[in-house]
Amino acid sequence: MDINRNAPVITRDAIVIAAPLSTVWNLLTDIAAWPEWQQDVNRASLEGPLAAGVVFHWNTVGLDITSTIGELVPQERIAWSGPAQGIMGVHVWRFTPVRDGVRVQTEESWDGEPVRRERDRMQQALDQSIHSWLERLKLAAETQE
Repeated sequence: MDINRNAPVITRDAIVIAAPLSTVWNLLTDIAAWPEWQQDVNRASLEGPLAAGVVFHWNTVGLDITSTIGELVPQERIAWSGPAQGIMGVHVWRFTPVRDGVRVQTEESWDGEPVRRERDRMQQALDQSIHSWLERLKLAAETQE
């Protein structure tokens, strides 16, 4: 699974986290626990075991989102997609062990009429969101160690 490379809004970012890969992976993939470390997520629940094709529901910044896991390679890659108020988002995460911990790379695309209508504002919002996710994941993982 890949992001929509033709979407009007695409953000890419990465961070190195000084924690074991298993810690970082478990934090991100324990979807129901997102509200514990990700302040922008109010609720999250998974409809079954973590696997490709499984749906999860979450609420962030006032948006109720239903996402579907499109790809899952344990401790290596996870990707999901889902619509929210006319925006189709596709989010891909990659995990690579490095000398000092794990490098987490993420990219997300947004498409849809609201995005095309307000591209600059949506780009800024997605850039900030992705940066915040990475910083909060880093903080949560490094404080567990």
